Amino acid sequence: MKVMQLLPELNSGGVERGTVEIAHALVKQGHQSLVVSNGGRLVPQLEAEGSSHISLPIHKKSLSSLWQIRPLRKLIEQHQPDIVHVRSRVPAWLTHFALRGIPAQRRPHLISTVHGFYSVNRYSAIMTQAEKVIAVSDSVVKYITDHYKNCPPEDIIRIYRGIDPKAFPHGYQPSAQWINHQYTLFPQLENKFLICLPGRITRLKGHETLIDLIEQLQPDYPDIHAIVVGGADPKKAAYLDELEATIQNRGLRDKITFVGHTSEIREWLALSDIVLSLSNQAETFGRTALEALSVGTPVIGWNRGGVAEILSSLYPQGLIDVDDREALFSAVKHHIDQPQHVDPVTHFSLDEMCNETIKLYQRVLSENRI
Repeated sequence: MKVMQLLPELNSGGVERGTVEIAHALVKQGHQSLVVSNGGRLVPQLEAEGSSHISLPIHKKSLSSLWQIRPLRKLIEQHQPDIVHVRSRVPAWLTHFALRGIPAQRRPHLISTVHGFYSVNRYSAIMTQAEKVIAVSDSVVKYITDHYKNCPPEDIIRIYRGIDPKAFPHGYQPSAQWINHQYTLFPQLENKFLICLPGRITRLKGHETLIDLIEQLQPDYPDIHAIVVGGADPKKAAYLDELEATIQNRGLRDKITFVGHTSEIREWLALSDIVLSLSNQAETFGRTALEALSVGTPVIGWNRGGVAEILSSLYPQGLIDVDDREALFSAVKHHIDQPQHVDPVTHFSLDEMCNETIKLYQRVLSENRI
């Protein structure tokens, strides 16, 4: 089987990681894997794991991207994949037009993955116009069925994202050397009860809620300390300054630490006593919440989207009503007063995700074989 996946770029993020993971699984199972994108940091890993990468500028939300239809059609005709799997809207539109120029009997099968709660419009509808549409959670299935009535429910396949339990083993502890190095960089964290908010610095992640929570907790719990794990894009620098000013004005400078962008998310999640998920909008999946639970750190989060599905299944005591600040305060207080145990995570695995996806590819091929 030859599978061609298309996405804008291969830098960082859930879409990119999922693409590389499926590519690796395809190669491991003896299939051929091609990925078309504008390139990025993950290309060397992709190629080292046995896939071929083809660079094509299919990343811009601009009319100029239409110039890529013909080159993309040529690529498809040259490589003759059995399956073309689109993971984003611009590549999906370009593929739609490219395939129209190929005779029906020579066209590959088309699969899409809906990774996000996209704005509801004709531009986004393209993600639901494939033979099979993969949704990354039940919340995404509901989003598609609510907003895109032309997409037959039997064509929507829920395949949860997954993580490698070996990469996030239950009970994982960072090395003493790593911990000591962090305490050298951030001495204020030593001997503290650490409350972690992971994620990029954007208005969506709930940083203001975290600041309010720490302000409310600190009179009774002098040993708490919040860590914000994630970097700020240069475009978000003003928002980071705004957060820093709020923290300063409320006298919380020694209570909240921004550790910046890191590739050591596992270490930070394991070092933390609680991880919070406070996004202002529903997340389609919530991989970081799953990673935290996998290493054994309790997660407290709003009851919506993919995070709610993960918590309902793995750690229901961490679920709280959306935007209920009092419930958040009580839940965190309870976790400080009585440290909680998290059972080992037995599903939402990377193997499950890869196997279900590859089985879907094979099913589409066998159903349509004459």
